[in-house]
Amino acid sequence: MKVALCIPTINAAATMEPLLAALKCQTRQPDAFLVIDSGSTDNSPAGFHAAGARLHVIPPNEFNHGGTRQLGIRMVSEAEIIVFLTQDAILADSQAFENLLACFKDERVGAAYGRQLPRPQANPIEAHARLFNYPPQSQVKEMADAPRFGIKTAFLSNSFAAYRREAFEAVGGFPSDVILSEDRYVAGKMLQAGWKVAYSAEATCYHSHNYSMMEEFRRYFDLGVFQGRESWYLALFGKAEGEGKKFVFSEIHYLLHHAPWLIPTAIVRTGMKLLGYNLGQSEHGIPLWLKRELSMNKGYWKNE
Repeated sequence: MKVALCIPTINAAATMEPLLAALKCQTRQPDAFLVIDSGSTDNSPAGFHAAGARLHVIPPNEFNHGGTRQLGIRMVSEAEIIVFLTQDAILADSQAFENLLACFKDERVGAAYGRQLPRPQANPIEAHARLFNYPPQSQVKEMADAPRFGIKTAFLSNSFAAYRREAFEAVGGFPSDVILSEDRYVAGKMLQAGWKVAYSAEATCYHSHNYSMMEEFRRYFDLGVFQGRESWYLALFGKAEGEGKKFVFSEIHYLLHHAPWLIPTAIVRTGMKLLGYNLGQSEHGIPLWLKRELSMNKGYWKNE
């Protein structure tokens, strides 16, 4: 099967060298390599082009989490499997691609995602978030698992994920204009249509973020907007509150053993995330100018 790799980028110089080095040593190389750059002002576009990538440049104001990746899939029309990475996701070993693609041996798997490990310099709060969401056990989920896993049934991350074109096109692909979570949107549609979503704990990359409290607030505001606007998603998989409680208890337990002095900070962060999420869910009553201020993805609101 033909495999394409697509990476959306903007000013990626800080991570380009380790990213390209990790790609070069993969035991399974992609048959096509596409970089969609949103108007970088550093030297990263030239660096990716020199490494063999097909480079496509778009204006920064045209970037959209779903629409830009949909463009990428159209541009690699020969590929049966499309792998997505973000510019700051560094593959952890030489078999990362091979292990992720192995999920598609099951012909009912429509999408698969790999395990994200915390960056070596990650702080304990940052590290726990990755360890909680990306456990060491692989798993394959289908729609019948929704009563058991709830909203985590359709969990998937485009930081390191792959899609079977047949399944992807059957459910209509990525939404053309979405604030974030285009990956979970497609995963949910695939599950609804009878496909499976696989998680490979053996396909690993280093990827985590040291968000400030305000960045955490903005990210969860956007998540609330997504789930508020996509009412079918919550209707199928349930609300996020149950999973949120599990995360909070897990985080406190982890910090008790690794960094107990950070527990008060973690509690305040939880409050900020909850406030952001609830405001996002209620965004229809918020003026547009204020939504832009509260949002992490400010460009999303340009067409509102």
